[in-house]
Amino acid sequence: MGTNSDPNAAKPKLTTVDQVSSGGVAFRLTETSDVEVALISVGKEARWQLPKGIVDKGEEPEATAVREVREEAGIATELLRKIDTIEYWYVGNRGSERVRFHKFVHFFLLRYISGNVTDHDWEVNEARWVPIAQAEEMLTFKSEKQALQKAINMLQELL
Repeated sequence: MGTNSDPNAAKPKLTTVDQVSSGGVAFRLTETSDVEVALISVGKEARWQLPKGIVDKGEEPEATAVREVREEAGIATELLRKIDTIEYWYVGNRGSERVRFHKFVHFFLLRYISGNVTDHDWEVNEARWVPIAQAEEMLTFKSEKQALQKAINMLQELL
């Protein structure tokens, strides 16, 4: 018989890396007082999601949220309040090493100040304003749909 590897042998453990991102639900009121939110499309799959990105060393999550919405959705916003922090795990690459990421994403409610969604950065396929009722249907990730629902509840109190 040949030398088959033992199927019961332990697989090498992946290094676990904490990763923190921040972003948000950026909204504006239309002339008819309807609420729209800024969504972005990313990746080859053109997934629709909320703008977010990695919190830089020494940066507060609130500052990251405003910066990432500016970069990914092309708009300047004012941070109003925290919506939620979600947490999940995934396996990916850090340089040439496969690692297990423990991801935390802080979501904030942000009010549109100025700018144009066509001014998004190169990482984004498209950014657009979407009626808030349609946004939940478009979002790819369940956790982001839940963050949007919490934002809708907050907006009902604010507006």
